Amino acid sequence: MSNIPLEVVALTGAAFLAAGLIKGVIGLGLPTVSLALLTAAMDVKQAIALMIVPSLAANLWQALSGSELKAIVRRLWSLIAAACMGTWFGSALLARADAALVAGLLGVLLCVYTGYSLARPQVRPPGRHESWLSPAIGLTGGAITGLTGSFVVPGVLYLQALGLARDTLVQAMGVVFVALTLALGISLSNHGLLPRELGALSAAAVVPATLGMAAGQRIRRRLPEATFRKVFFCFLFVLGLYIAARAFL
Repeated sequence: MSNIPLEVVALTGAAFLAAGLIKGVIGLGLPTVSLALLTAAMDVKQAIALMIVPSLAANLWQALSGSELKAIVRRLWSLIAAACMGTWFGSALLARADAALVAGLLGVLLCVYTGYSLARPQVRPPGRHESWLSPAIGLTGGAITGLTGSFVVPGVLYLQALGLARDTLVQAMGVVFVALTLALGISLSNHGLLPRELGALSAAAVVPATLGMAAGQRIRRRLPEATFRKVFFCFLFVLGLYIAARAFL
């Protein structure tokens, strides 16, 4: 990491400390928040590369923290397989895409996701359409993940519509994110977007992310989660607007 500017190292540590803190409090948001914070100050392609290892570590822990792993894989295997295929396609687009355009798309996705999360509309479950809708959503969400590093739209929204119990939903998101993060890391590496020094900095970012998660879990016991979620999503919405405006205006 000797060739990476000190300010980039400091920004990365601060971003993952904050993202880990938020994940510790509300149980989600590490990839989304870290991408949003990093993209506000650096190239989006670098931000996506830096997100890989901390996201993989956090989601692996989340995927294994539960008793429904086999049931989740049995139900969501088609979504996961299609998402990995879509990620490969999306990362190929990322390698050729204009960084400002990708950042703008990420900003728009953040606004859509946070606006949905604040409004909390009732989304109908897929029902009998799940057999074909899961791979379709997986392919679409995977392509968006490969291009922007974010699976929140439409992936997370679809998972939330499946009617899973809260703990099962959290574990299911961890399982899906582990597969996607692995696919994204391999795809970025094959397309030359994950150089060794960024990979090393990404691995080092696991430390502040873990410290942030530990602190966030302590805060969770003292702070009403509903209040924190509203503040968090409002902040993320404003950040998404800033990223989109900086890219398009």
